[in-house]
Amino acid sequence: MPNAEIIAIGSELLTPFRSDTNSLWLTGELNALGITVRQKSIVGDDEQCLEESLRDALKRSPIIISTGGLGPTEDDITRKVFARVLKRPLVLHHDILDRIRHLFESRGMKMSSNNERQALIPRDAEPMTNHHGTAPGILIHEGDCLIAMLPGPPREMKPMFTSYVRPVLEPLAGNLRMRTRMLRVSGMGESQVDSLISPIYMRYNNPVTTILFNNTEVELHFTASAPTEGEAEKLLDEVCFKVEEALGENIFSHRGETLEEIIGLRLTVKGYTIATAESCTGGLIAKRLTDVPGSSKYFLEGVVAYSNEAKTRLLDVPEALIAEHGAVSPEVAEAMAVGIKERSGATFGVSVTGIAGPDGGTEEKPVGLVYVGLASDFHVKHRKFILPGDRERIRFLTSQAALDLVRRNYLL
Repeated sequence: MPNAEIIAIGSELLTPFRSDTNSLWLTGELNALGITVRQKSIVGDDEQCLEESLRDALKRSPIIISTGGLGPTEDDITRKVFARVLKRPLVLHHDILDRIRHLFESRGMKMSSNNERQALIPRDAEPMTNHHGTAPGILIHEGDCLIAMLPGPPREMKPMFTSYVRPVLEPLAGNLRMRTRMLRVSGMGESQVDSLISPIYMRYNNPVTTILFNNTEVELHFTASAPTEGEAEKLLDEVCFKVEEALGENIFSHRGETLEEIIGLRLTVKGYTIATAESCTGGLIAKRLTDVPGSSKYFLEGVVAYSNEAKTRLLDVPEALIAEHGAVSPEVAEAMAVGIKERSGATFGVSVTGIAGPDGGTEEKPVGLVYVGLASDFHVKHRKFILPGDRERIRFLTSQAALDLVRRNYLL
């Protein structure tokens, strides 16, 4: 099975404000072709660092794909560094220059002189037309190595890879095809999951299993290789069926869907509706549910009742109940769930009340104490949680716990 290396170029990717999503997408595309990504690196706009990364990549990888650094500014160094390392002088392509100039003119703009840099291509390299921007991609065969330089913006990079790079890679991919599958698990820790399923996956060299904990749930990643995609899928079916039997209802997603997507699908299929009443999460549960396209079919409304007065006015929670038990209590959580269900007319009402911190906790009711309330036509119940972490994490864990309780109680 051939392997590849990805170099993401751009100093912005080394800040806390930008993520390298291109490498994730490219990895999925390469894996689908049966190509393993053995290394990824992020390099800032530094010529020396990029030169070192490229020289190292050429020693170990037959396929090198870079993203970024093909723009018109001084810090766009990709074509210059690659040309120097490969000892291929940059050559001005007048047809590319004409196309860039025409693109500016079609938008009623005058091309700046620095855009001419984007028409410089290493000698004997193949330019790849950018139908969504100005920066052309560059494809180079260097001995037994294939090098593809792609622009950084995803809307430019993805179609260029699909149109130009994939057809070149397909004959190089060999006889194996790779397929992946992800199961998502809630309500269990990583070690607990592993103790149940390691006797299963340890019997298989193919598929390969990886277990990850992503802060709120456990992800199980399976990767299978076979001569055809169908055969790879059969290998995945075999091991995943056994894992699903072992973990039962703790698995909420069989193809990597999020918890809110799964809940939305099952509510739609069953014809149920839901409404939310939130205090400590400030509307996060409603946001997650409505992030899913088509959620208007099943999500009726959400109320953020942060103050005690709002709980009474908006959800009919009796003042005496709050005075007797406190806003963070099982009694108030249940009353909030009943209140939103009755006021909205939804099939189910779900509520949360808790102490997200960092202040407000006591010895009796510490930071992280959360109650989730559930109400249907047949019963009203609650569940107590003591959740770890800072304010942001407690709020997200609360939303996850509430959605998972809806799934387990009403949608299995």
